[in-house]
Parts: sequence; C-alpha cells; structure tokens
Amino acid sequence: MKLVKHLANLGYGSRKEVAWMFREGRITDAQGEVLYADDQPAHDDVRVDGEPLDLPPGILLMLHKPTGYTCSTKDKGRIVYDLLPPRFRLRAPLLSTVGRLDRDTSGLLLMTDDGGLLHRIVSPKAHLPKRYEATLAQDLRGDEAELFASGTLMLEAENTPLAPATLEVRDARHASLVLTEGRYHQVRRMFAAVGNHVEALHRSAVGGLTLGDLPEGEWIALDDADRVRLFTP
Repeated sequence: MKLVKHLANLGYGSRKEVAWMFREGRITDAQGEVLYADDQPAHDDVRVDGEPLDLPPGILLMLHKPTGYTCSTKDKGRIVYDLLPPRFRLRAPLLSTVGRLDRDTSGLLLMTDDGGLLHRIVSPKAHLPKRYEATLAQDLRGDEAELFASGTLMLEAENTPLAPATLEVRDARHASLVLTEGRYHQVRRMFAAVGNHVEALHRSAVGGLTLGDLPEGEWIALDDADRVRLFTP
C-alpha cells in the first residue's frame, strides 16, 4: 500500500492533505530523513512531525467507559470516540465498538477495526461471558438466581427464553450477573422482569479480560496475550 493511502487510512487527513504533508517535509523515517509518497518503509519506521505513527490496522482497544457517553459516531451528545485521539474516528477500516454499552452503563468496552475479530467476539457461538455489577432500587426477592439460571426466563416482547445466567448476590441491593448473550438492555430488562429496577450498571469483565486499574475514561491497546486471555475466561 502506498504511504499516502496508509497515512490517510490512519486518519492523518485526506490523501490530498497527506500529500501536502509530504511536500512540507513533515513525513520522515526514524532517523529524521524525509520520506516521499512512493517510499515503502515499515510502519514503525515512519514519523509524522517527529512522532511515531498511530497503531496499525488490526487493533483491539479496551476502554473504561464512563456513564454519560454513547457508543455512536453520530450522537449529538458525548460519544466514546471523544475519549480517543481525534484521528481514530477517521480511520479506515472504521474503529467500531464491540457491542454496546448504553449511555447510563459504565465499564469495559472493546473497540476494533478487525471485522473478523469483532464477529468472533459477539457471535452467540462464542458463549463469551460478560460480567455486570448492578445496583438495584429494591431488595432482591431471593429467587432471582434460580430463575436467571433456569434458561426459561422470557423478556417482554420476545419469543425465545434467555440462556442461563449466573447471579451472585453481594448484598440485598447489589448483585453480579454473568451473561453469555447480549440482548438489548438485557440486564435491565431481566431485573425488570422480576419487579426490580437497575439504578446503576457497570460491566467489569468480558471473557478473561477485566479493567484492572485502568482509570475511568482511559483506554489501552491490547496485545496478543490479551487476545488469548479474552477467549480463555
């Protein structure tokens, strides 16, 4: 791939804008030698204004999503892309969220530009567990764990029961719920089905990945070891 196209795909500008960057001598190698549009250096050997290039295609990010942000590129309010470097929104292929967390849910959100990896993570066949921590408006009744694990719970307006889910009670109004599927607003709707309301919701784990000490609003790039851990919970 030509270097002009590569930089444009990374979000550094249109091809025309990147071409001007070459003319201005802003694209160099690691030793500071000016590069030209038809050069083909390794990704890690390219510098823009003296800085290394952003991550190459095929990235997987983990973001600690705060509440108040939506997983959208078009929402008029705050979106998760506001928490990333501005160029990331312009990348091609598109950097997409792996599933969604609603505006009022915080926690672990994965993002990738690898369509095959995205499909592998969200595919129902993967049975990838996702852990949520819920704060409830009312005390638990006591039979929720058995009902959620039964595989018989039906949500309103749906015609197939939920897959079994594991509920761990923390105290009367705090519980951890592990799901292997991802229906629309599933955790909130499950508690609504037993007459309760989720006041706060946080996703703490996906597969074998946890947020660890990643601060809220921050992100990290995941490496090959992290990808293995994702699929080996």
